[in-house]
Amino acid sequence: MMDTDVVVVGAGHAGIEAAYASAKMGMQTLLVTIHLETVGQMSCNPSIGGTAKGQLVREIDAMGGVMGRIGDRCGIHYKLLNRRKGPAIQAPRAQEDKACYRLAMKHFLEGVKNLVLYQGIVTSIMVQGGKTVGVETLEGIKIRAGVVVLATGTFLNGLIHIGENHYPSGRANEPAAIELSRSLKSLGFKMGRLKTGTPMRIHADTIDYSKFEVQEGDKEPVPLSFWTERVENRIVCYLGHTNERVHEIIRKNLHRSALYSGKIVGIGPRYCPSIEDKIVKFPQHKRHHIFLEPEGLETKEVYANGLSSSLPYEVQEEFMRAIPGLENAVMMRPGYAIEYDFIHPTQLRPTLETLSVENLFLAGQINGTSGYEEAAGQGLLAGINAALKLKGKPSFTLPREISYIGVMVEDLITQGVDEPYRLFTSRAERRLYLRADNADLRLTPLAWELGLIGQEDYEEFLKRKERRERARAYLFTRKIGETTVAQAFSSKKISLEKALSFLPEELKPRNQDEARFLDAEMRYSGYLEKEVRVAQRLKREEALEIPPDLDPYSVEGLSNELKEKMVRYKPTNIREARKIPGMTPAALTLLIGKIKEWKKGKDLKKS
Repeated sequence: MMDTDVVVVGAGHAGIEAAYASAKMGMQTLLVTIHLETVGQMSCNPSIGGTAKGQLVREIDAMGGVMGRIGDRCGIHYKLLNRRKGPAIQAPRAQEDKACYRLAMKHFLEGVKNLVLYQGIVTSIMVQGGKTVGVETLEGIKIRAGVVVLATGTFLNGLIHIGENHYPSGRANEPAAIELSRSLKSLGFKMGRLKTGTPMRIHADTIDYSKFEVQEGDKEPVPLSFWTERVENRIVCYLGHTNERVHEIIRKNLHRSALYSGKIVGIGPRYCPSIEDKIVKFPQHKRHHIFLEPEGLETKEVYANGLSSSLPYEVQEEFMRAIPGLENAVMMRPGYAIEYDFIHPTQLRPTLETLSVENLFLAGQINGTSGYEEAAGQGLLAGINAALKLKGKPSFTLPREISYIGVMVEDLITQGVDEPYRLFTSRAERRLYLRADNADLRLTPLAWELGLIGQEDYEEFLKRKERRERARAYLFTRKIGETTVAQAFSSKKISLEKALSFLPEELKPRNQDEARFLDAEMRYSGYLEKEVRVAQRLKREEALEIPPDLDPYSVEGLSNELKEKMVRYKPTNIREARKIPGMTPAALTLLIGKIKEWKKGKDLKKS
């Protein structure tokens, strides 16, 4: 028998953040994983961040999480995405040395006070009187705990598919958590089945790079963490494309794809489809992007981003060699699809505690999400609330008005999922405010109150905050002619470079984050107020009825995905429409406008 305050099951991105937050808040925490060697394993792609995901990483970092800091320690290729667009949707992304990330994360966690890493396979949840009291392992060891956090990734009843072959596994060549899934079903949870996949890995020395376009990292790379001063690019990536020959090979063998042969029942991610899916659903496209991304500095493995597949090995090899530059390539690992059980997240509280079993929290892909960053954000929130529950303190939530973590969690528990959930900036009503550059201003004071940020880091944050606020105030009050610097910039009379040149030397931006913050504050000053009004309007319009004979396909600007879901779910008012998985504030605004236009037309006909 073992005793601890909190036991976290699974040491992926969700489990790591949950365990670290719990331990940082003073709870004796046990992090259980199948293999200690795979703590922090990046199971699929070798990158952290990206569109909306980069904002999530910054929020986790601002809250004292570890993903951004370890990511910067092992980052090898940096890009600020959407650099040519507005700062609201600009997002940091870093490609990682996967082995470095795994080892650095394990080493870091081993030195955390109150935290113990433990190797074992959890097979059941122990429940007494409607409360969890711990877990039991395959070896028969009972671990008693006040709170249990499940962060099981794709391991729950995981099944891998490569062509006609399939076998139980939570990740390639690792055992699936079959008994644990049965245990959760026996507790009455409503569960479903989802699917994801990964592409082949190719030996670097067998690639003809002359047939690919070089993809350099940014000349001035932007770190993932607010507390990282400087990062550097250490590799380049490469861009290539599929062709008609590749598509022909895939079409000819679709009946051998696990996805199209009927063997897979789980629903896959809409926004990260397999190469088979791309070719079937987008037949008008004559080619698709392929990004060759080295998996680290000390390995020859190259990640073939864009070629995720569940076709047989020999078919993958055939279409790989039909790609210019890969004619003589050697595949080191085939791509595969994996389907797994998840728990419908409408069975969760905003704290990520389950409604039916007290003191049981869920985080990550078990809640129907996709992506390292979405998992880590949930893990952070679950770990915080696990600690607060044991301390007898009020729970902690992040409203969607101040964080993407809040947007994600509210979407999950109110809308549920019918496919793997992925965060997008369009899901947020206040995306002009929820930026990567100001995540620390929004969230670090909350982390300080919770005890997640150390004294030295908090003092550094306060200095950053003061400098940014002083610089902002200066730009909004400093006159040039009859207007302020901020007004001149927002009306496009002067460039950003010119606007920042008016700042006194001590207030000039010290890094790109500070420059983007000032850019956004001046650019969006009027729009930020409008954004608040739009969010309030959506709230007021929730009771607006949707006419039963209103055709969703008549709503111009609404995506085909949402038109299909409107037909399927048949919402009777805006409140119900808001709960449709994937519904965005922009889509609701279009729908409200169409309803009012439709009703006005009806009234005119009557008169």
